[in-house]
Amino acid sequence: MLEALGAEDGLGGLGEEVWIEVIRKMDEVYNDLLQYEVALEEKNAALEESQRFVMSVLSSMSDILVVCDHDGRIEEVNPSLQACSGDTPERLIGRPMFELFADDGSRAAAERMFTGHGDRSVHDCELNLRAADGGAMPVSLNCTPRFNHAGARVGMVVTGRPVGELRKAYQALREAHEDLQKTQQQLLHAEKMASLGRLVAGVAHELNNPISFVLGNVHALQRYTGRLERYLAAIHGGAPAEALAGLRAELRIDHLLADLPSLIEGTVEGAERTRDIVDSLKRFSAVDRNAFQAFNLTDVIERAVHWVSKAASDGFRVDMDIPEGINVFGSPGQMQQVIMNLVQNACDATAGQPERVLRIHAARVGNRVEVRFHDSGPGIPEDSLAHVFEPFFTTKPVGQGTGLGLAISYGIVERHDGRLSAGNHPDGGAEFVMTMPLARP
Repeated sequence: MLEALGAEDGLGGLGEEVWIEVIRKMDEVYNDLLQYEVALEEKNAALEESQRFVMSVLSSMSDILVVCDHDGRIEEVNPSLQACSGDTPERLIGRPMFELFADDGSRAAAERMFTGHGDRSVHDCELNLRAADGGAMPVSLNCTPRFNHAGARVGMVVTGRPVGELRKAYQALREAHEDLQKTQQQLLHAEKMASLGRLVAGVAHELNNPISFVLGNVHALQRYTGRLERYLAAIHGGAPAEALAGLRAELRIDHLLADLPSLIEGTVEGAERTRDIVDSLKRFSAVDRNAFQAFNLTDVIERAVHWVSKAASDGFRVDMDIPEGINVFGSPGQMQQVIMNLVQNACDATAGQPERVLRIHAARVGNRVEVRFHDSGPGIPEDSLAHVFEPFFTTKPVGQGTGLGLAISYGIVERHDGRLSAGNHPDGGAEFVMTMPLARP
């Protein structure tokens, strides 16, 4: 049949194989065309999806957006600009962008921004746009050049946000920051008052002895005063020597005179002890964040342990192995708060244990001092170790802890260029390690 067709068309010289090859090539071309058509439809669908995505983004932007060509004529706007200007896209597209501004100064500044910066971007330029009501609306503008595939500048993309919104957002942020600072100060004050409450409980026990001693001595001195007044009145009254001798023996004047030095000495000692306790309390409670000085850390540790132990329940014992004269630089009041928090935590952690012991060991390591607080409690759960110093984290029952003691202690130690860490001791129980730099001579 192919031969007949070939003969009729004057192509009798072509063989059957040639026609078969021609038909096969035509089928390949047709298949390629089908594949190209499918790929073109897929790309067209992807392009339409991208266009819808871009349009949805433009419609959702709260900032205004203007796309201009090289001459500054508007090519595209978003709904935010339409709402601000009160114009439709049909009226905006094709107009010079500079007509959007409310005054000559803003228009001149926009022209300089558009033409004078070339390929550079401009950020946070505050100009006045014409509002829908005809007034001026201050807007913070950002202008970025737009390039084609060959790298040539073809226009600008201008975005902006009404300055009023920025000011409102800044005001809200500032108020939130101030509220946060106030809350932080209140929490810090609450935690310090909790520490102060524990301190006062120990101070009450501490003050009881010297005050009771002073009070007893004062009562004795009052009795002695009456006897001395009676004896002196007899002397000034001209009583005979025999009567004075009998009265002296009756009033035990010799014993009184011998007892006066010890009474006065004991009273002075009790008053000085009371004064020292009050001074220590004042140093602890004073706001001395910036009052850094060289001080003896050993004395601070001993005083903090003494006061917490006085207020602790029976059975809690603190064993200390601390060298004398560990001089560091900082705030003794703040460091006493840290030590008291650590000792109080150990006291709480050992409650209910057969042996309630806190062992404090301090040693100089190079130019630093390392203080270890190892208690005989159950230790810190592994899942809690990473959160021990986080604010408000506590393993104590509700109402028995603020969750701020260790967080505040951690911050205080850091401000002293030190480090506070927590872990579990190999022999059991929790161990807190505090390191601080020694004071320079």
